[in-house]
Amino acid sequence: MLHCFLLDCSASMRNDGNLARAKGLLLALMQEAYQRRDHVALLCFAGDVVELRLPPRRASAWNDDWITPIAAGGGTPLALGVRRADQLLAKSGTRQNWLWVLTDGRSSESPERPGAADVVCVVDFEAARLPLHRARQLAENWDARYLAADGA
Repeated sequence: MLHCFLLDCSASMRNDGNLARAKGLLLALMQEAYQRRDHVALLCFAGDVVELRLPPRRASAWNDDWITPIAAGGGTPLALGVRRADQLLAKSGTRQNWLWVLTDGRSSESPERPGAADVVCVVDFEAARLPLHRARQLAENWDARYLAADGA
């Protein structure tokens, strides 16, 4: 099983400590994958870039040192991130592919559901006074699992 994490590192994720909370959840999910002997991958997207921070590999014990340097800034290239995650999952060769999208949903893009993902989970970090609910809408459009970060 491969868990591909797509982490929104756009400027809006700096607000209210959302990126820090997303990193904490990411570490917890990676620890669970390690305990189950699953494989993991991490893609970060911001500005006009999607960066493969961790290529697919068997999960190992994690600490904060490797995740601390991940910073936020720029726009939210959600569609580009989803395309890259779909490509990565399509090449994985694993029995089951999970895509975890950790985002505040502050993107006007509405990409298609990635076909190579067997299971998709959208984790919503939106904490705005006037929420847009775009992450929830994305999950609904994709028939994906939706988790509010506060309850994840």
